[in-house]
Amino acid sequence: MYDFHDNRRPMTPRLIAIALLGLLSVSPALAADDAEATSQAPTQPSAAGLKVTQSPYDVHTTVQRFENVAQNQGLDVFDTIDHAAGAADAGLALPATTLVIFGNPKAGTPLMQCSRTAAIDLPNKALVWAENGKTWIAVNDMDYLAQRHHMTDCPAVPKVADKLRQLVGQTVAQ
Repeated sequence: MYDFHDNRRPMTPRLIAIALLGLLSVSPALAADDAEATSQAPTQPSAAGLKVTQSPYDVHTTVQRFENVAQNQGLDVFDTIDHAAGAADAGLALPATTLVIFGNPKAGTPLMQCSRTAAIDLPNKALVWAENGKTWIAVNDMDYLAQRHHMTDCPAVPKVADKLRQLVGQTVAQ
């Protein structure tokens, strides 16, 4: 075992290389954070692998509508996690941010039959949050997950993608 407080043992070239790589990988992220802080927020949030849609409703209403639509389509809502409440319990501030965990074995199992690693992204989730006076709902982009789990030829992928599109569309419909 290496004692990091023992100054008698020199740092190996491998440890030096790892430390330098760590610094190099953090530097662009820090620069991006600085640039992001000085620029205006985008009109629509985005993140790799997510389909993001603006909701005309507040977070609470959007979550309720989503849960109702999901249940009406035969999906189970396994849990709803209020991240803002969790943050408040920890003495931290976070604008309204809620995660809905939902699914159905008839939809998820075929994805896992195509690739067991898809299970890490199941059950499906919908994230609803408020940002810059707007409410957003995001679900996983199934094309992204198909690439991630090497299942681009899986017949279940477009079916689940269509279902997610329907769920979000009905949730935000006026």
